[in-house]
Amino acid sequence: MVTRDEALELFRKYNKTESLYHHALCVEAVMRAFAKEYGEDEDYWGIVGLLHDIDWEMFPSEHCQKAPELLKEINMPDDMIHAICSHGWGLVTEVMPQRQMEKILYTVDELTGLVYATALMRPERMNGMSVKSVKKKWASKSFAAGVNRELIEKGCELSGITKEHAIEMTIAALTSIAPQIGL
Repeated sequence: MVTRDEALELFRKYNKTESLYHHALCVEAVMRAFAKEYGEDEDYWGIVGLLHDIDWEMFPSEHCQKAPELLKEINMPDDMIHAICSHGWGLVTEVMPQRQMEKILYTVDELTGLVYATALMRPERMNGMSVKSVKKKWASKSFAAGVNRELIEKGCELSGITKEHAIEMTIAALTSIAPQIGL
């Protein structure tokens, strides 16, 4: 299997902005948390989360289309490539999330952005953040307007988890890495 160091090196090769790096770390952390909850391989889920936007910065018009080529540089297995490409289902690809891990990735990609934006508005950042505070920001359509809330809800439905549970897991995961992501 691909190591985290290999994954991180590849990510940094194609992505230079700190904000995208922070986003990758956020998604990785949430994926690891869900893997742990489900008794799955945390490294496998985490690496998929870390590399999900591998082609976003340099190839935005080919998002999820260029990824397989880039991921082959580190001999990424096809099942991991499928998972990474599936997070763009219905937006930039027709690769549908099938496994639970793929459905979770589809859900939390956007959700991490909403939780991160919520933290930036709080003096205490992640410390003490509640599901209620995220849901309040969720309701304000002008707040983090780029976050696709419908996609998050669709992902929750696909994966069989409640929105509240997804938010709770995301808060916990981001809190655990807050210093690494500037929060």
